[in-house]
Amino acid sequence: MRLAAVHSLFSYLALHHPEHAGSIQRVLSIPQKRTESNLITYLVEDEVTALLEACDLRNWTGRRDHAMFALTIQTGLRISELVGLRCEDLSLGRGANVHTLGKGRKERRTPLVPGTIKLLEAWLRERGGAPTDPLFPTSTGRCLSRDAVERRLAHHVALAGASCPSITAKRVTVHTLRHTAAMRLLLAGNDVTVIALWLGHEQLATTNIYLHADMSHKQEAIDRVTPLAAKPGRYRPPDPLIAFLEAL
Repeated sequence: MRLAAVHSLFSYLALHHPEHAGSIQRVLSIPQKRTESNLITYLVEDEVTALLEACDLRNWTGRRDHAMFALTIQTGLRISELVGLRCEDLSLGRGANVHTLGKGRKERRTPLVPGTIKLLEAWLRERGGAPTDPLFPTSTGRCLSRDAVERRLAHHVALAGASCPSITAKRVTVHTLRHTAAMRLLLAGNDVTVIALWLGHEQLATTNIYLHADMSHKQEAIDRVTPLAAKPGRYRPPDPLIAFLEAL
């Protein structure tokens, strides 16, 4: 961040003080620090199922959390978008979608699939309230805070670990659910540009992280089907085979 600011300043100076072009060019040639980028964390289908099943549908809080997490996993909403939802932001008729106000106060509408629509219809009937009321409120009707949502998610992840131990090995946050939505779209064969629009990314480069995660996923699949008896390294044909081919 600091180097980017310095580069921006010296790019400005290059336009207004060409007499110092040599010094300015040396500053602009300072390379960015190389950092290792970790692969994203997301939930596989068994973990998604375990998380949603961990929500106790026998009580109001559990039903709220179930609807909230299911919506996030399907749409990939940011936590700021999730806690800011109002009842009126849902359109559950023809062309069902959820309306959000994202980064830079940019609006976007994300389509809803039939399963999510059915779940949200049931939640709205139970939720009641005015169109401008929070979609996922506290028990007193106020907006859930970001910290409250993360605590609820951590609580259900811990419960889900009983039936799906792999989920407890991951650091699961609401942003993990956003990554999960993106990876679901990618593994279903959607183009990265579609995913960028779905998530509200301004830069396509931001969405490309999912391509790297997908390649890792594919490599793991290849590794699982590699014959155990296969010897590592490049195949070297025996001399008789080479002689036979040369004689053709």
